[in-house]
This record gives sequence, C-alpha cells and structure tokens, in this order.
Amino acid sequence: MPRPWHVARTVLTAVNGTTAAGLLVALASRARLRRGRDGVLIAEGYRYRMPPATCCTVGSVIITRRTATWLLDDARAELFAHESRHASQYAVLGPLFWPAYWLSCGWSYALTGSYGARNPFERHAGLAAGGYRELPLRPWAARLFTAPAATGSPCRPAGSPSAD
Repeated sequence: MPRPWHVARTVLTAVNGTTAAGLLVALASRARLRRGRDGVLIAEGYRYRMPPATCCTVGSVIITRRTATWLLDDARAELFAHESRHASQYAVLGPLFWPAYWLSCGWSYALTGSYGARNPFERHAGLAAGGYRELPLRPWAARLFTAPAATGSPCRPAGSPSAD
C-alpha cells in the first residue's frame, strides 16, 4: 500500500513537469523504464557520460547506468532512499530545483572542491548514501566561517593589565 507522501510526490512531480523531463532524458538516452518502489520509475541503461554519477534523479525518475534490479537490491537500499529523497525535493520545488541545485553545487565546490559535500540538497538526501564524503572547508572558507577562539574578555585590548 503506497504511503500518502509517495502518492502526493508522484502527483506533484507529474503536475510540475519534472517527471516529464525525466522521461524525456530516459527516452533520449534509450534507457528502459521500470517501475521502482514508492512511486518512482527507474530508467535503466542510461548511455550518456553526463552526469558521471551512477544514478541521478529527474522528477520521479531515477536514471541509472545499471539495471533496475541492481538499484532495487537490498544492498543498495540507502542509495535508492537517497535518490528517492531527490524526487521529494523535485515535488516541493518543481523546475526551480534545477537552478537551486546547480547554485548549491557551485557553493559546495567553492567551499570544499566537491559539488556535493556542502550542497544542502545532497546533505538532505544523505551524503554517504549518495556516494559523497564529508570534506573540510577550503582554508579561506574555514577562516571565514569558523569563529575565532576566545582569547579573554573582548572589552580589554591585548596587553592591558588584568583586573584580577
């Protein structure tokens, strides 16, 4: 029995056109469509080089170079859940997902050198489940976003006598 959110997500991504876009990508790449779980479709056998990831999601369509059987295997339940969360993001944002996601990729790359490490969409979907690693901030970003260590009272200038 489908859960109410899965039904709503499927309807929303159909109405906002993002699932149609996913189906066009699948058709253009000659991928075969299979029914997945939780209201998503799986386009297996994706043939293009971009994006380089094993899986990506457009609307309620998970696009993979592998087979649907591979993706639906229990050993990849976390990856399927990660991609399914992206379908939920499409349901909420519709076509606005694309510019928001790519801006987030740029932000993440600027901060860490990775498109996913600080991308809020990938973090929400589960970094490790999507094959991303937590990475430290680049030195300039660490200086900008990390609070300086407390060095005593901010009221007294350095070198002033202690009131103790």
